[in-house]
Amino acid sequence: CRPRALQSPHQPKHHEQRSSRRRLTNIGASERFSHETIYRALYQGGKSGLSRKLTRRLRTGRPLRTRRRRSNRRSPRFIAPALLIGGRPSVVEQRRRVGDWEGDLITGRLNQSAIATLVDRKSRYVRLVALPIRHDAQAVRDGLIAVLLDMPQAVRLTLTWDQGAEMAHHDQIAAYLSEGVFFAQPGSPWQRGTNENTNGLLRQYFPKRTDLSVHTAADLRAVEERLNTRPRKTLGWRTPADIFDQALAL
Repeated sequence: CRPRALQSPHQPKHHEQRSSRRRLTNIGASERFSHETIYRALYQGGKSGLSRKLTRRLRTGRPLRTRRRRSNRRSPRFIAPALLIGGRPSVVEQRRRVGDWEGDLITGRLNQSAIATLVDRKSRYVRLVALPIRHDAQAVRDGLIAVLLDMPQAVRLTLTWDQGAEMAHHDQIAAYLSEGVFFAQPGSPWQRGTNENTNGLLRQYFPKRTDLSVHTAADLRAVEERLNTRPRKTLGWRTPADIFDQALAL
């Protein structure tokens, strides 16, 4: 396989498709080769990689081939040992109780401002934490603890977050939750699906690439109120506040 073959607009761009098609149709049976062989042939050039003329023909547009890291070989982000989602109590997955939270950051323009978002898995009740100046581990820790202390112990059970560096002080945050902090697997946002969906709703009020530091604490409370009093189909048209307040009354 020669790089100049990529210059034809009628050639498939995906080399795995090409090699698999050859095997399926028995074309060139004596010269079969895998898609890995094609990639190695293309990228065996010098350190600078492929020319721009060739990379324009590739789907990824990469002049060099990058090696993917396996999730089980990633360097640990935290000094304190972290609990992964597999160790989370099974009742959390069942959404049977109020007090199991999912969390994340939404960031603003140039990643310079942020808001921490918390949503309860059962009720979809939302709490927001303003991080107007910085959103490093210390600021996130202080902001989350302040919000947790604003809630009764009965609804402070677990917190599930991604493995972002902003949670380096997760062990200190866990002290305010009766069952601890847990982390989703890398690159698995669906393991915090409630929070991901909630962040999509929040972007109506806090658009991407805007300065989130302009929103005051009162602004955040107003957005919380709007989301928490909005009837939800998934809740049988009850509101998050209905379910959350009912749990507190028990």
